[in-house]
This record gives sequence, structure tokens and C-alpha cells, in this order.
Amino acid sequence: MILEGRAHVFGDHINTDYIISGKHKARLTDVEKMAEFLMEDIRPGFYEEIQPGDFIVGGINFGCGSSRETAAWVIKKADISAVLSKGFARIFFRNAINIGLPVLRVDTTSIQEGDQLKVDLDKGSVENLTRGNVMMTQPLPAFIQKILDTGGMENYFKRHGTFDL
Repeated sequence: MILEGRAHVFGDHINTDYIISGKHKARLTDVEKMAEFLMEDIRPGFYEEIQPGDFIVGGINFGCGSSRETAAWVIKKADISAVLSKGFARIFFRNAINIGLPVLRVDTTSIQEGDQLKVDLDKGSVENLTRGNVMMTQPLPAFIQKILDTGGMENYFKRHGTFDL
């Protein structure tokens, strides 16, 4: 799977309350509406900057905090194609895969705001088209690729009738 888009760079320890503020989780039930408030506490107006296919780029420990899958859902509903980070909180990583949001552990140090990226999930490569460098990482395991290819665990189960990956 090859993805292309612009980088939106955030720092280390981006917690789930930064991704979607608790004040919106308490008053809204529509995840698509919640997506309009993505990252608003740390970057007001961020939702208006996004183009379909763009990437969120983090540092270490992306998605720490609460275990609610709402954080992964609002990223996906905002048409972000993938999250690239040096490391993820374990439960955020699992929630993202479960809903079909690609997440890739890669050294993001050289990626800057607005860089145009081309990500090959099968090869585990992130090509920075703006700066001309390529970062390699372990590709996602085949069973995770199968889940992502169908759009998440629910779709996988609907298609295959089993979780036998």
C-alpha cells in the first residue's frame, strides 16, 4: 500500500486528550463531527489545514493517555492517511490497527512541517520527496497488513467470518 501526502509535525508525548479534547468527547457522539476538533488544544485550526491523504508525524510516545479508541477514530475521520512516529503508546497502536488507520514506527527526526511524503507500508519506507531522503523501518507484519487492507478488524471479520489471520 502506497500513501502520499503532506506532513503535519507534532512533538513527543502527544496524548489522546491532545488528539481530541475530553470536552468534545463528553458533548459529542458523532466521530466525524469530533474530527473537526482534531489537535485543537495544541494547534488551533488544525482541521482546516488538512488535505485528504496527509500524515500526522509525531516524536516518541504518540497516543499516550487514555485507552479510548476515539483518538484513533478522529484521525481517520479527518482523512489522515497514516500516523508516523518514533514510537506509539501500545493501546493507541492497537486501536489504530483495529479501526484500519495505518501507523508506522520510523525515525521522524528529518521530517519537517509541510514536507511531501510517500510511504510504502509493504516495504516499510518513508520517502521525503521534499528533502530527497528515504527512511526505512520494519514493514508492518503481514497479518496487520491484512487488517489494514480491509479497513480494520470489523471489516476483516465481515469479509472472512473469522479472525484467523
